[in-house]
Amino acid sequence: MGRNCHPLLSGRRSKAEKHNHGLSSAELLSLASLCEVFLPTLPSVSSEGKEDRPSQALESFYKASGAQAPVPDKVAEIVVKRLLTEAVILIRVVLLMLSTKLGTLMLCGSLCLSEKWPYINNFSSMSLEKREKVLQKWFKNWIFTPVRIAFFILKTFCLFVFFSQLDENGKNPAWEAIDYHVENDEDVSEVQQERPLEKGIVETMYETDSTIVQSLTQKGLQVTKDSKQNVYKIKCDVVIVGSGCGGGVAAAVLASAGQKVVVIEKGNYFTPKDYSLLEGPSFEQLYESGGILPTTDASMTILAGSTVGGGSAVNWSACIKTPKSLLQEWAGDYKLPLFGSPDYLSAMDIVWERIGVTENCVQEGFQNQVLRKGCKNLGLDVERIPRNSSENHYCGSCGHGCKSGDKKGTDSTWLVDAVNHGAVILTGCKAERFILEKNDNGSTRTMKCSGVIAKALNNNIRMKFQIETKATISACGALLTPPLMISSGLKNQHIGKNLHLHPVLMAWGYFPDSNLEFKGKNYEGGIITSAHKVVSGDSEVRALIETPEFSPAKFSVLWPWLSGIDFKQTMLKYSRTAHLITIIRDRGSGEVKVEGRISHKLHQLDKENLKAGLGQALRILLAAGAVEVGTHRSDGQRLKCEGITEKEVEQFLDTVYAAEGPKSPVENWMVYGTAHQMGSCRMGVNEKEGVVDENGQSWEAEGLYVCDASVFPSAVGVNPMITIQSTAYCLSKRIEESLREQSS
Repeated sequence: MGRNCHPLLSGRRSKAEKHNHGLSSAELLSLASLCEVFLPTLPSVSSEGKEDRPSQALESFYKASGAQAPVPDKVAEIVVKRLLTEAVILIRVVLLMLSTKLGTLMLCGSLCLSEKWPYINNFSSMSLEKREKVLQKWFKNWIFTPVRIAFFILKTFCLFVFFSQLDENGKNPAWEAIDYHVENDEDVSEVQQERPLEKGIVETMYETDSTIVQSLTQKGLQVTKDSKQNVYKIKCDVVIVGSGCGGGVAAAVLASAGQKVVVIEKGNYFTPKDYSLLEGPSFEQLYESGGILPTTDASMTILAGSTVGGGSAVNWSACIKTPKSLLQEWAGDYKLPLFGSPDYLSAMDIVWERIGVTENCVQEGFQNQVLRKGCKNLGLDVERIPRNSSENHYCGSCGHGCKSGDKKGTDSTWLVDAVNHGAVILTGCKAERFILEKNDNGSTRTMKCSGVIAKALNNNIRMKFQIETKATISACGALLTPPLMISSGLKNQHIGKNLHLHPVLMAWGYFPDSNLEFKGKNYEGGIITSAHKVVSGDSEVRALIETPEFSPAKFSVLWPWLSGIDFKQTMLKYSRTAHLITIIRDRGSGEVKVEGRISHKLHQLDKENLKAGLGQALRILLAAGAVEVGTHRSDGQRLKCEGITEKEVEQFLDTVYAAEGPKSPVENWMVYGTAHQMGSCRMGVNEKEGVVDENGQSWEAEGLYVCDASVFPSAVGVNPMITIQSTAYCLSKRIEESLREQSS
């Protein structure tokens, strides 16, 4: 395919690839039988409207099956590797039941019965038609919802694997049929070749116990090997856990002030020339939990960056300053004057300039064209969304890393400043706990933090790192900072609570290729370049309507599955199906106290705002000229638009609402999305109100700070990158001032 990239991002499959999931042959047979239902072999049907696609590709797509190797094995591996223990047990029990006649009878009822011996079939022996009816019934079953969740998870993983997998030639045969292509190296000109962080990076994936000390020493660190305690002791002024929007800014500010800074990052370091833009390996390497991170009730899927640069390396470039009304709320209602200060306003301007924000877009992509046209036809306002890239940036794949290097994440801005001032970034390194001891200096804080204990994720480094510092900063995000604080022994009642996620629901509209008004495909062009605010009668913003990045695997897992033929026909419309996302500032909240175990509950007002946003998004798609519109509700809620009256439109919109998740006792359900996490170690005027003070310092431990979105008192309501970086800038300036006072 003419693609040069980092080996970890190539995704190529070896013919001799082995699988290590531990499922029995009986479980695997049940799983393969399910995968065949989700994605069955079908006879070729009419290719009307798809004349531009090779007939061979279409025929191959219809013949393809989810039961074909290696899909079931890869699904099994994801189940075992990524899910919580109770979810793995649930799925394996269901698979085992389906492998037996009695278990199949319990789960499938009369559909498994036969007039011939042995009269009762196990699931894999049932006809495809009957197996499909079983799953259709279970997706509507509102009594035994855990079983429904098990089938939903397996559907999700099956489709994700099928549409993201690559063969030994680096290709996915389905892509040609659904009109999707990934940019080759030839498509991207002037890709940055150098490694901007080279002078400060130490990548543990390439190190061993025999080389790591020398590599760290060469970067200017004091390192001693303590074999007795089985640690490498590293001395520096500041250690920062995480390299994203918060950690990257803090590293630059403190290193530029003369502090010796060490940044530890769990993920790996990739540069523009390393990116493949391939969905499967990019999710695996660039996102937390490989991009597969649901809430405990499976009602929400969470995307969070996990690489050098964190979320800034994979986000969709939207740069929106903290709303004035929110700053007034945080400064007034929460009594945090920082957010009403000139320092904070100045910080936003500094951040804006450093990450190269531009406010115009030379050429909008397909989905943003649809949003803008629909709003224009309805007389609605549309705002340009500034981006941390050039005005000419026409990339719809920045969620897999920016191949052109145009987008300015912390890995190409703040972290470059940091290493240019002597900072060291240790990648593939996971913090285990903060080093806390009793505080005897008379402070109200009962403990003192003197660093962090971390481990390399590379098994060739068996000794741990004990990084001893004057100041320790947690900047690993709202999902990981709370578990790290709790595992270190901190007890503040707010740690892990108040988690806000900006829940998202989506509306879609299909615009055939025959509609020449809108140019391009849904995966082309800047991801977010325009937005519409849904406001209430008193001008309060209820929801924000934007456009998402939607590559095939992500599209396939979020689309409601009704039947095998419906799904395959839908995928043939993939490239011209526009999606609009409805983002809300959630009043409800959740909790994360253990890594990977995340909960969230919507407030009634959240549901009302999501309904308002979803209805408005559908109106915009209709006004733009979609021939069919719908939502992601489990029953495949949709409306064909040709010849319909305004009354019929309103009747349809009356049926649209923010449904409960798949675990709820309802027949029709939805799965929400989120890419923003905040508030789980909120800032407060005292320890009864928050986890950290206005300087970002823990109320319990002196010298321990938080510089990420978890300090937000509440949800932001807009894409939070500018707010995170501006807050981190202010807090790190205060940390630097504190360190300077200590040294004097």
